Amino acid sequence: MSNPCLSCGACCAHFRASFHWLETTLAPDGLTPAELTVPVTGHLVAMRGTDGKFPRCIALEGSIGQSVRCSIYERRASPCRNFQASWVDGQHNERCDKARAAHGLLPLQPPDEPGLPVNL
Repeated sequence: MSNPCLSCGACCAHFRASFHWLETTLAPDGLTPAELTVPVTGHLVAMRGTDGKFPRCIALEGSIGQSVRCSIYERRASPCRNFQASWVDGQHNERCDKARAAHGLLPLQPPDEPGLPVNL
């Protein structure tokens, strides 16, 4: 199945990506670069750029709805790792639809036949 996220990126420019600071490189086993985060609470940080009125993650490269990539993909935090586009795993994700709609993109549709890529 092709990955619809590679031509979307709407979630990275719609939601705040907040997570425990222990996921950052400030912790011995942390992966996400701490310099790309901002504090939210005593224990939570957010990806820089996702904490404002018009969010866009600092690690998002490219044009939303066309071609995007995460510049820290292998080191991304848990909210990013856990977010699934609609139908990728056979399940509808309303948050995916909400992010896409905010950028003028239609919701992803389930494939017509099992094993076929999601219609963009």
